Amino acid sequence: MKYISVFCGSSSGAEEIFTEKATVLGKAIARKGYGVVYGGAHVGLMGAVANGALSEKGEVIGVLPRFLQKKELEHKSLTRIYIVDTMHERKAMMNKLCDAVVALPGGYGTMEELFEMLTWGQLALHKKPIALLNVEGFYDPLVALSEKMIEKGFLKEEYRDLLIVDDDIEKLLLKMESYVPPKNEKWFETK
Repeated sequence: MKYISVFCGSSSGAEEIFTEKATVLGKAIARKGYGVVYGGAHVGLMGAVANGALSEKGEVIGVLPRFLQKKELEHKSLTRIYIVDTMHERKAMMNKLCDAVVALPGGYGTMEELFEMLTWGQLALHKKPIALLNVEGFYDPLVALSEKMIEKGFLKEEYRDLLIVDDDIEKLLLKMESYVPPKNEKWFETK
């Protein structure tokens, strides 16, 4: 891994622990020598991740849609920023720039980015580790939903491991470093 895309909220959430963990994640990524790729804003958990990495002299690349730049959300201290026209272009560029993905708590946008990367992994369009930093059990319901998908026959068991989950940042990064993608490709399996 060289670059890790971080998906997270553009708000800080209702509890200070979310901002604290976002900052610590940014610092930990930089200390390990990885670069951060993220949505390019200075607000919320996004800004906390970027600031954490920058405080450790880490490389931070932002990818920001033009309409959000016009709302003055652009982080002005990044190593590099790409301004794109659409949210679709943002996701495509973040995917192109990264070798791994980690999601912090967030809302619909975070979920949409996460699920697209999971779907692409399931279809073997990439073989990148995808992780959840499960701050204060935020992602417990999503993990339970994944288990329900397996139980009800909508997700094969071998795809459970597409999603790396931990509440400890160092352990999460170690799991990402040792990730081995599933061997099966969804549409090429034989029975």
